[in-house]
Amino acid sequence: MVHANNAPGRVVIVGAGMVGLSTAWFLQERGVEVTVLDRKGVAAGASWGNAGWLTPGISTPLPEPAVLRYGLRAVLSPSSPVYIPPTGNVRLIKFLTSFARHSTSARWRTAMASLVPINRCALSSFDTLADGGVEGQTEEAKSFLAAYRTAAERAVLLEEIEHIHAAGQGIEFDVLTGDDARGIEPSLSDEIGAAIRLHGQRFINPGDFVHRLADAVRQRGGVIREDAEVSSIHDDGRTVQVSTEFGHPETFDSVVLATGTWLGDFARQFGVRTVVQAGRGYSFSVAMEHVPAGPVYFPAQRVACTPLGDRLRVAGMMEFRKPEAALDRRRIEAIVDAARPLLRGADLDSRQDEWVGSRPCTPDGLPLIGATRSPRVFAAGGHGMWGITLGPATGRLLAETITTGRVPAELAPFDPLR
Repeated sequence: MVHANNAPGRVVIVGAGMVGLSTAWFLQERGVEVTVLDRKGVAAGASWGNAGWLTPGISTPLPEPAVLRYGLRAVLSPSSPVYIPPTGNVRLIKFLTSFARHSTSARWRTAMASLVPINRCALSSFDTLADGGVEGQTEEAKSFLAAYRTAAERAVLLEEIEHIHAAGQGIEFDVLTGDDARGIEPSLSDEIGAAIRLHGQRFINPGDFVHRLADAVRQRGGVIREDAEVSSIHDDGRTVQVSTEFGHPETFDSVVLATGTWLGDFARQFGVRTVVQAGRGYSFSVAMEHVPAGPVYFPAQRVACTPLGDRLRVAGMMEFRKPEAALDRRRIEAIVDAARPLLRGADLDSRQDEWVGSRPCTPDGLPLIGATRSPRVFAAGGHGMWGITLGPATGRLLAETITTGRVPAELAPFDPLR
């Protein structure tokens, strides 16, 4: 580990999403000179089109017993909320086998307990960014509704909330009837018969927020280079040389790999064996007669809705396939078909901003944050659906690790070499 009296002066971060830019900003807070490289641009990956929820209250491990209950026939259907196309891809099969092994109640509880400490500092880390001059707005979710057709469907989330409480994570909520929910949120249809209102959560426009975070990094002297695809990383035992496709190698004291779904491409050579798999999500935006005041979630359909200005972003799906595969129209149609009966006054046939992006998922549902086999090479990724919620907390804790050589207790479960 690099120790405090030997703290790195120059650090390069590979990846300009929420996690990479948060790490850059918090390193700057500690006096480190930062360069950020991205193969496309700021927020070009999973940071752009996701639901933008800041929901530490329900940031839970992705492998869960409910996933196993889908059964093989369901996950092979393109209209299923969790879709796995038939594949001979050995890495994907390895990932899915391990994911299934981790989808037990006992392993979920262990993973949940690991997430509680970092979840607790999620929102305060956003507040630190705001206090430090980052202009991105976080919106208080005045209403955050999880809506269901029946009370029986709702029992699944109520049970999960019990487990979340048992793991030591507080979350306040109200149990509502369908009429209660429509009274709060008129955009819910008469099909909704039961709901839960969550308190204390927030949301953002993720693409806008990450761009403002990039602006703040630049204003403080950070360099962000777009269209800069890294071709090699070499650790010579004292420094790290990073080469881009068209540039000369540059020398830095440390490198942070915050490349999302592509984390393994470089992390493997530094001893990181955990497979990071693309869990692709889709979204689009629609006009609404009445834009909801806060996020609306349809858990049974796995559809997440977020108000962004005068439109509603509708997002969903977990599709395990190659990140570079084309947008699959069937997945957009599946979200439309799932949302149509549940939303009132949504113009689902004139969609804008249709998008697919890849969440970086790990088999055990926990991110990879910390030093690799090299004390100069750090991983920061694998957050699954929670990279936006946990990005700033990750950046803050990792910046502490990089500059002091000490691993904060919150990061102990996320050792990239586990």
